[in-house]
Amino acid sequence: MRPEHHDGAGGGGLLVPMAWMYAEYIADELLVTGDLMEPATLEYRAGREALALTVFLYDGAVADALPAARVDELRLLTAYGTSWRQWVCERLDAPEDGRRDPDLALARAAWRWLEETELLAADLDAIGPPPWEPVGGDGEDECGEARVWTPAWQLGLPLGHLAIHLY
Repeated sequence: MRPEHHDGAGGGGLLVPMAWMYAEYIADELLVTGDLMEPATLEYRAGREALALTVFLYDGAVADALPAARVDELRLLTAYGTSWRQWVCERLDAPEDGRRDPDLALARAAWRWLEETELLAADLDAIGPPPWEPVGGDGEDECGEARVWTPAWQLGLPLGHLAIHLY
């Protein structure tokens, strides 16, 4: 958002990423309301970044409270089995018309963090060990639960989806 200029020159004033900051605010509110995770954890950050990206890329974070229809649309975007990752990449790679948008720069930085950061999480795809492998092998914690390193967005997206349901 550019500061208003009344002299008609337009000017190169300070660019403030208001849309991104508002998207992060909405994401924080959703996660805090759901009370799913401590705010100081990496899992919370993954959920906040995934939700903020969804809100920002969906419609640029409008300055209204979240109406029920919008909450339903966010719930559909973050649902398991959707192509959320592809949806995010398409919108982040859209042409910028040569402008330097600080909102978009922060959104891209958040996406890089979500893609490049890996978190140790329960392997949701593993129902149990195959019958030919011994129990308690590599990749399991002391309780026998399979754990894998996963990109942060794969953990943050379901957390954000659950927070939307609890909103």
